[in-house]
Amino acid sequence: MAFHIPEDYYYTKEHEWAQVDENIVTIGITEFAQDSLGEVVYVELPEEGQKLTQGQTFGVIESVKAVSDLFAPVSGTVIEVNSSLGDDPSVLNDDPVNNGWLIRIEMDSEKELASLMRAPEYKKLISEQ
Repeated sequence: MAFHIPEDYYYTKEHEWAQVDENIVTIGITEFAQDSLGEVVYVELPEEGQKLTQGQTFGVIESVKAVSDLFAPVSGTVIEVNSSLGDDPSVLNDDPVNNGWLIRIEMDSEKELASLMRAPEYKKLISEQ
C-alpha cells in the first residue's frame, strides 16, 4: 500500500507527523500508523495550555485492535486540540494526515526538529516494518 507521506513534514519513529509553521507545530498520526491500528474508535488528547516535553506521552489512541500512546515530537505548549475527534474519531480512519490532526503546540525550540525524521527516512523506516 502506498501511504501519503508529505515531504515537508517531520516524523517520529512512533509514527506521529509534525507540520511546522514557524513556531506552531500541528501533530497527528501517519497513514501507516492508522493502517496498523485499524479502525480508530477513541482518542484521548491533552487540554489546551498543557506543557509537553519531546518524547512524552500526550494522549491515547484506541482502535479495534490496540490501545497506543501518542508521543510529542517536540516540546511546547498545547494551543489547540482537534475537539471534533472526541465526537467523531473516525475522521482519523479516513484522513489522518489532514482533517485528522490531533493537537497544535507552540514549540519551545526548533533545535528539537533535528532529532526527527524527514520523509525519505520515514519511508525507509516503514518499508522495513
